[in-house]
Amino acid sequence: MKLKSLALAPAFVLALAFPALAERISLNELSNYLNGLRTVTSAFTQVNNDGTISTGTVYISRPGQVRFEYNNDNTLVLASGGTVAVFDGKTRSAPQQYPLSETPLSIILDRNVNLGRANMVTGHSERNNATVVTAQDPAHPEYGNIQMLFTGGPTELRQWIITDKAGEKTTVILGEMSKGMNIPSSRFSIQNEIGRRRR
Repeated sequence: MKLKSLALAPAFVLALAFPALAERISLNELSNYLNGLRTVTSAFTQVNNDGTISTGTVYISRPGQVRFEYNNDNTLVLASGGTVAVFDGKTRSAPQQYPLSETPLSIILDRNVNLGRANMVTGHSERNNATVVTAQDPAHPEYGNIQMLFTGGPTELRQWIITDKAGEKTTVILGEMSKGMNIPSSRFSIQNEIGRRRR
């Protein structure tokens, strides 16, 4: 799965102006931050496993919903109701679908993020004045992992790298996030999108 199959690529260095001497942010604070995110929109840049680059807009509605729209491409990735659907931009065929629980992105979208859970976090470090956390599903490490990069003052998620069950990596770098807006639930409806594309 790619993140056009939602496996969100080689480690990508984020060029941001970080404050000097930042301290590692605690897992408890990061869990509280993620749990405090309800609705988010952001431009994103995606670096795929083959090195190609895509851009677009991501819409997140926690828990459990995300929509990736790609610029100049009719490809669409939706997650809703515990299912991920990947719509091919070149055809009107039915989307590829699989359980959200089988992608590490589900960790961010979970109703109650608890990075302190036993065996969930496999890496927690400070790097270039940012906090980097690598997490996996403790019950299913074979599903892969997600490496999240946060900056502090205030805490903000800046990027993630998903390594899927096949070992393929995809990086998503977020732009400035807008939070707290109303996003209609219809934007995350897989059935609505299937119907729209059949017209």
